[in-house]
Amino acid sequence: MDAKLYVVNGSHPCATVERALQLKGIPYKIVEFPPPMHMAAMKLLFGQRTVPGLKLDGEKISGSRAILRRLDTLKPEPPLYPADPGQRASVEQAEAWGDDVLQGLVRRILWPTFKAHPEAMATFGGGKLPAVPVPVLKLIAPVATRIEMKANEASDAAYPADVRSLPDVLGKIDGWIADGVLGGEQPNAADLQIAPSVRLLMALADLRPLIENRPAGQLALRLFPDFPGDVAAGSIPAEYLPAPAAA
Repeated sequence: MDAKLYVVNGSHPCATVERALQLKGIPYKIVEFPPPMHMAAMKLLFGQRTVPGLKLDGEKISGSRAILRRLDTLKPEPPLYPADPGQRASVEQAEAWGDDVLQGLVRRILWPTFKAHPEAMATFGGGKLPAVPVPVLKLIAPVATRIEMKANEASDAAYPADVRSLPDVLGKIDGWIADGVLGGEQPNAADLQIAPSVRLLMALADLRPLIENRPAGQLALRLFPDFPGDVAAGSIPAEYLPAPAAA
């Protein structure tokens, strides 16, 4: 099976698909694009501007949910979706929320942070592309962050509320873990969709204390122990931050 995965380094849905390929034991090659240049390249290659995209024996598949379903069809073991219809419906509901709601929230927090602190983008290097020097990042940041914020419906006005919404969001994930929808011994599609978004939030030092002691944080660290990014404390205004969860 010839698999080529098109990514942006540090992208949470790209991490979803890469982990699924690893679980399935499917060898793959990485093609990496820098943001926001990936939008034009992906539109040309896959007809949609977003990563990830996968070429699998010549077949083009775009989007993490579509890719996971295709992988489960082509290589059923280990399964990413439960055989029981009721359990599958619960996993698919959580998976859809992770894709449609959580991913967008993470981007709406990340890009205003980058706008205020462009040097933080340098910590998401380490992929296949050469590192961009911080002075260059600071020069291109106004354009790059403006493009990404527009594409992801992020704004300075909504930024505080998005950050303050995190305890409720994490509580929803913790509830799914308590109910057995997430966090099983064998990761399912919802685990792979949600955990990298939580892990990406943990790359922001201001948010990590809010997350790491919760079941959601423990799941993210278990499935994605190594993840790009190390955004220094003080990058998010202190008045936006909720209180950390109790240990």
